[in-house]
Amino acid sequence: MSPHTERRGGAAWALVITSVAGFMAALDNLVVTTALPSIREDLGGALHDLEWTVSAYTLTFAVLLMFGAALGDRFGRRRLFIAGLAVFTASSAAAALAPGIDALIAARAVQGAGAAVMMPLTLTLLTAAVPEARRGAAYGIWGAVNGLAVASGPLVGGSLTEHIAWEWIFWLNVPLGLALIPLARLRLAESHGTGAPLDVPGTLLASSGLFGIVYGLVRGPADGWTGPAVLTGLFAGTALLVGFVLYSTRARNPMLPMRLFRSRAFSGINAASLLMFFGMFGSIFLLAQFLQNVLGYSPTEAGLRMLPWTGMPMLVAPVAGILSDRIGGRPVVAAGLFLQSLGLGWFAVVVTTDVSYAAQLPALIISGVGMGLFFAPAANLVMSSVRKAEQGIASGANNALREVGGALGIAVMASIFAARGGYESGQTFVDGMRPALVAGSAAVALAGVAALLIPARRPVGPVAPPAAPAAEPVLDKVP
Repeated sequence: MSPHTERRGGAAWALVITSVAGFMAALDNLVVTTALPSIREDLGGALHDLEWTVSAYTLTFAVLLMFGAALGDRFGRRRLFIAGLAVFTASSAAAALAPGIDALIAARAVQGAGAAVMMPLTLTLLTAAVPEARRGAAYGIWGAVNGLAVASGPLVGGSLTEHIAWEWIFWLNVPLGLALIPLARLRLAESHGTGAPLDVPGTLLASSGLFGIVYGLVRGPADGWTGPAVLTGLFAGTALLVGFVLYSTRARNPMLPMRLFRSRAFSGINAASLLMFFGMFGSIFLLAQFLQNVLGYSPTEAGLRMLPWTGMPMLVAPVAGILSDRIGGRPVVAAGLFLQSLGLGWFAVVVTTDVSYAAQLPALIISGVGMGLFFAPAANLVMSSVRKAEQGIASGANNALREVGGALGIAVMASIFAARGGYESGQTFVDGMRPALVAGSAAVALAGVAALLIPARRPVGPVAPPAAPAAEPVLDKVP
């Protein structure tokens, strides 16, 4: 076998392994939502306990993402990827076997920790395995699979719960994880980051700050935004993150170098990602309930009707990746974000208590195309905006901001929904949903503006351009 063929084979295996692992981690963000009534029937628990079966995963996942990436950079990305995958797989089995609601919540928290180690390293390992000229297409497939996982969580959870049992939303991960672990050991190449020692103070500040903010956002809609625990989490988390920024500007080997944000590419794509997930997570959260509670569909029927939105990335994202290789990621990402914003705004205009599916369909398709155009080029922009040795922590930071954006979107849009409407009738649900969708549409439109601030990529030719200083990111910088 020629070296070229061997490299292509390695890239294909890396794409399969990282895409499936990313699918597992992303799917479990929302897969539990449609299974909550069945879980309550089997395990008991109050509404507060049921909410924590969702929130425990979100909390540990968001808080530990940057730490997981830093561990991979220091001790080996493949090694930590396999460790995170093993923890995720074992805790999925523990969740399926949980004898009570408290055990299920604990297993979900451990599952989120495993995903936090595994998820950011999927992108780093894929980048290392794929030649630069083909990364856009590879990111397209990776993005399509991950986008489908995020958006189809309610469908998968509802279908498995309705036709088999709720435990299978967790058992699904076990054979996949057991198959991926030996494949990752045999087919993925080991790589490291800068080799700098772990930044313990920075890790504690970032993790504690993210914990406070995500905890406050998760609990805000249920406990009230003026509740002592919510306010303490939000204010303490913000203070700790400010401390993290101040510390990182002075530290010798910071976990997240603040100089990365001098790159308009890095700052722009991270701002766009946070706002995109704000609008997308909050909208999916409300739309899944609207289709079931107002229009009367079963979980499976509701998921199938969302497929023009949730399934579209499978068709569009690979094309978006190829386009980003040819014309750059900025125009593709911006177009996707503005289409997503248009789709959410359209849905807000047409939604009524008896809206036909034909009236919903254009909004769903436009939103789906927009989502598909976003994922692959966004991944490419994140990874190309920093030096190779810093790609692990860049991926971790971007994933952490996406999770915070998703938690913020659900919290803010649920609060708008509760202030303007409620669950009393179909009309009150629509009254609350419409302004919430408008807010989501506005957030994604702002994400499009942020994407336009990303500098155009420099042409890539056969002759390398003059080398930039070693400590600087690859793309355009702002002093």
